[in-house]
Amino acid sequence: MDSKVKNKLLQLFKDYFGKEADAFELLPPSGSYREYARIKAGDCSAIGAWNADVKENAAFLTFSEHFAQCGIPVPAIYAQSADRTAYLQEDLGNTTLFDFLTETRQQEGFSEKITAEYKKVLAQLPRIQVLAGEKLDYSVCYPRAAFDEQSMMWDLNYFKYYFLKLAKIPFDEQALEDDFERFTDYLLSASGNYFLYRDFQSRNVMLKNGGVYFIDYQGGRKGALQYDLASLLYDGKADIPQPVRDELFEFYLDQLARILPVNRVEFTRYFKGFVLIRIMQAMGAYGFRGFYEKKEHFLKSIPFALENLRFLLDHLDLPVELPELVSVLGQVANSTYLRSIGQPDNNLTVRITSFSYKKGIPADPSGNGGGFVFDCRAIHNPGKYPEFKSLTGKDAAVKAFLEKQPEMESFLQAVNSLVEQSVKKYLERGFTNLAVNFGCTGGQHRSVYAAEQLAGFLRNNFPVNVVLSHREQE
Repeated sequence: MDSKVKNKLLQLFKDYFGKEADAFELLPPSGSYREYARIKAGDCSAIGAWNADVKENAAFLTFSEHFAQCGIPVPAIYAQSADRTAYLQEDLGNTTLFDFLTETRQQEGFSEKITAEYKKVLAQLPRIQVLAGEKLDYSVCYPRAAFDEQSMMWDLNYFKYYFLKLAKIPFDEQALEDDFERFTDYLLSASGNYFLYRDFQSRNVMLKNGGVYFIDYQGGRKGALQYDLASLLYDGKADIPQPVRDELFEFYLDQLARILPVNRVEFTRYFKGFVLIRIMQAMGAYGFRGFYEKKEHFLKSIPFALENLRFLLDHLDLPVELPELVSVLGQVANSTYLRSIGQPDNNLTVRITSFSYKKGIPADPSGNGGGFVFDCRAIHNPGKYPEFKSLTGKDAAVKAFLEKQPEMESFLQAVNSLVEQSVKKYLERGFTNLAVNFGCTGGQHRSVYAAEQLAGFLRNNFPVNVVLSHREQE
């Protein structure tokens, strides 16, 4: 931090608290170009912020005052410089929702304790979007007053130029642009007269004294309700298990229904579209900050975003045809290269692969030559039935069939127990690779289902990198 900036923040602190600071600690940089410092004097503490972008600061300071008046838990603004490049805000501590999630998950998996914190957040979201958003001064929004066509095209082209091109994903540019236009037209048909927080994710929620507080809403503008919910529930590295996502989605709708009448079917359909554009916006950021600026933190988020994308594509039912976009996203979601990047060398990577015995057991690319091979052929085969022949173990009908087979449940319990034993020991000893392979006759139904189930179990219970591959599908 520049010495002039530091002195400006120290002067603000002295003017507000009436005493000289005895501690000045720079805080780690985030995804923006703003700079933050924790400033203290005895039991007085504040966060000093500096940002040369005065219009962005004006948005944050105006929103903060309005939200506080509406009873929304946000940091109090203590003081600001005359030129509005620096300001002091309440110190909410160091624990973000993401920090809490990460620490708790390592001890007890994605437990009810984590879900309870998310429900506290979602109980506030409709109040921010609807009640506080109703009388907000949208003239200070920056850079746009609404999440309009221009904003959406910025996000989509951000994804195209900073992710697709840098990740070397081939596409037909004109066809993709045509799909972008159809996609934005569809999203703009959703009601957009609410406050859109824009970056509503686990790192922008602080936990303090049993309550939740919201920060970094300076990019807010008018928009659809679905966007912020999509941002939170499909937050990449938070990696919320799908059953929990479903529970939280319904909880949010219940909270929203207390304020507004809700058409749940219509809301859900639009929601999937906003999840899609949010994932693409996030990937654009990962590409720019990771591929272009070489910031490893953002690269580590890519594999999580890919899993979200794969799930979404498997359940996409938008009432608009987007052939080139869906094709491109399929290439992204199934890219072995993208799934492997950003993985630190000193963590355990578990490679889970489904395969067909007709084509042999998969090789271990780590070179260790160890791990597990589980034979799924003792389980009743859905491939014998015509209605399942064109489906895989990821499709709902096949999953429902297999979940009714008692041998599948006992098989997975045994698998989880064996793999869990190895994972714990590998983590303890600092090993970096473990291979787990599931084989069946065609590598399409039973092995795919079992591989997906184990991947979910490990992601929800252990701090490991899971690389999931369905060999015969790819």
